[in-house]
Amino acid sequence: MKLLKRIKYYTKTLILIVFIFLHTNCKNNESSDLKTPNKNDAIELKINELLSKMTLEEKIGQTNLRGSSSRVNGELPEELKTAVRNGEIGAFLNVMNLEYVKELQRIAVEESPNGVPLIFARDVIHGFKTIFPIPLGLAASWDAETARKSSEIAAFEASSAGIRWTFAPMLDIARDSRWGRIAESPGEDPYLASILGKAYVEGFQSNDLSNPTSMAACAKHFIGYGAAIGGRDYNTVNMSEPLLRNVYLPPFTAAINNNAATVMTSFNEVNGIPVTGNEFLLKEVLRNELNFNGFTVSDWDSTVEMISHGYARDEKHVAELAANAGLDMEMTSKAYEHHLKILIEENKVSMDELDTMVKNILRIKLKLNLFEDPYIPEDHTGNLYADSHLEEAKKAVIKSAVLLKNENILPLSNNTKVAVIGPLANKPHEQLGTWTFDGERDHTITPVDAFKKANAKYEFVEGLTYSRDKTTRGFNDAIRAAKSSDVILFFGGEEAILSGEAHSRSNIDLPGAQVQLLNELAKTGKPIVMVIMAGRPITITNIINKVDAVIMAWHPGTMGGEALYDIIFGISNPEGRLPISWPKNAGQLPYFYNHKNTGRPAETGQFVQMDSIPIGAWQSSLGNDSHYLDIGYAPHFPFGYGLSYTNFKYENISISKDTITFSEDLIVKASITNTGKRDGKELVQLYLQDIVGSITRPIRELKGFQHVDIKSGETKEVSFKISSGDLKFVNSKMINAAEEGKFNLWVGPNASSGLKRSFYLKE
Repeated sequence: MKLLKRIKYYTKTLILIVFIFLHTNCKNNESSDLKTPNKNDAIELKINELLSKMTLEEKIGQTNLRGSSSRVNGELPEELKTAVRNGEIGAFLNVMNLEYVKELQRIAVEESPNGVPLIFARDVIHGFKTIFPIPLGLAASWDAETARKSSEIAAFEASSAGIRWTFAPMLDIARDSRWGRIAESPGEDPYLASILGKAYVEGFQSNDLSNPTSMAACAKHFIGYGAAIGGRDYNTVNMSEPLLRNVYLPPFTAAINNNAATVMTSFNEVNGIPVTGNEFLLKEVLRNELNFNGFTVSDWDSTVEMISHGYARDEKHVAELAANAGLDMEMTSKAYEHHLKILIEENKVSMDELDTMVKNILRIKLKLNLFEDPYIPEDHTGNLYADSHLEEAKKAVIKSAVLLKNENILPLSNNTKVAVIGPLANKPHEQLGTWTFDGERDHTITPVDAFKKANAKYEFVEGLTYSRDKTTRGFNDAIRAAKSSDVILFFGGEEAILSGEAHSRSNIDLPGAQVQLLNELAKTGKPIVMVIMAGRPITITNIINKVDAVIMAWHPGTMGGEALYDIIFGISNPEGRLPISWPKNAGQLPYFYNHKNTGRPAETGQFVQMDSIPIGAWQSSLGNDSHYLDIGYAPHFPFGYGLSYTNFKYENISISKDTITFSEDLIVKASITNTGKRDGKELVQLYLQDIVGSITRPIRELKGFQHVDIKSGETKEVSFKISSGDLKFVNSKMINAAEEGKFNLWVGPNASSGLKRSFYLKE
């Protein structure tokens, strides 16, 4: 008996010693970096401790994201305060009154049962106050540092308003310019999108989420949203699993590998199952394969929209499907709030499932350090519109602007007398673009502002009062100004509201009477420089022959006017390259450079144009290849395209060997010479083609690029390294591997040209 008591005594003592050691060790490491094992262990211990104290109602409360479509205004309702006090809400979006942010957080921390803090969220997409070019424009920079800096500044400014969670970056591969949300996308290429996705996450989250000037990033929309049928927002997606894995998944993989804190599910269904209730995508792919350990959030009302999809019977069924699929937090709709408790009581959703959801949410709150530091630091002003922020925004415009055409008219000399015409020449709100809830027109510098500041020789006449304006009453004044000028600068495109969510267009020509006005201006005989501000590629085949130069400025943001002035007058070179193929017309869409060959691929010389077909021709398969009779098969401008104020010549491509094994690297070299009179920067691009695969492969795939500064007359050698890892793809058996065979490669300025070599991969 005494021996048994002694064993029990020593056992209890040992357990106590171990507990004290672990507790002390966790405490001592609470201030260490989030990525260290000890810190992560401490977080998991804290999560389990909290979870053990929480009631079922409090756990469900953590899954509820509440807010309005733009901002919470008016007095804070008492019932809202009570819900926070009871622990029934986990996060808010669009609460922009600082006093409300402080009060709601105070109630959560000081009065709720377990003091679990709230997360305040906002759509901070391409800037908070200092607005950068739209994401598609930033993608045209092909520059990770530009993307990283834009999100870093956005996080610094927005966190001063209490926003610690943003619904960005959007990583949807977009292949259809009719889709309104292409404006938010990184373009059509998974390699470029992956590089940008990593950079955005790094910028938003900094090196440590506990930094009060950082924000939790949200990789969205998982997944396939950019493939919506017909470019119609919210629409159905049908695709093979290899296509999903080879094209649409890589940007999300890159973001998650770089610790993206949250992931948002997309509105669409994929192959018959809405993503919000898709257990395969949310558990098997996202959790098990990508090892994502943050939390998932639905898009706005996308849970209850499963009823409209025809996948859920009612709101209760919605909650069951979403919870069992692994959706952690519900945005604005209340299926979880209304039904999770009864579903758990009915054993249709397990308590373990709910606990996992809550753990995922608490983990991010702990990494944000909200338990220790839930309030906005008193000295954190955000440095809104700081000179350094504005300078970065201006540089981003210069890096993003794409010169599409230049018939020796640009850059203009300082003494050029210009007529500034067009509906977007002096529209501070419109040039900010979509998803700019907090950008302020009073801080926006338009082209007219920039010309005025520079004391340039100009006359400004709108001609059209807005982009959709169909009236011609301003034409006469515009023509008069044009006749008395040396050069016409036409600033056209589309208003901000014409792109973005729910703003798809079937016709993506210049809207309103812009083409009509340009035709009238062309009759003056004066050279025309057209600057397009838009959220998507605008089809300009109906006007491009009437203008001498075209600059795609996207929606350039706060500093658009100053940056464009510098480009137009040659103070800066336009550096952008297209992150998406530019279509000839909307009927060509969807279009993307990395398409497959058909059994009858279109080739130069075989295309038969419709107007060349003889009248009464014998019925035949004219051309015998895949094309349109009226526009052929090539885009207007290819992916990666962009001109400079100088010219570059590619020569002397070489490869280190003709055959490599799976363990060897191939070195590719080429010489690039600046043959023009100005110094410049070239974007040198590397493309590969797997000629024969176990499933058919794209005709080209981007595998590398380099920004190279080259002085006038200078030649630089550019080198790329290729390994078998660069040749991998997911095959029909869902195996990600490279295959033996012959490969083509190109080094060039865009996806439609370049110097070509071939090599073999063998065991």
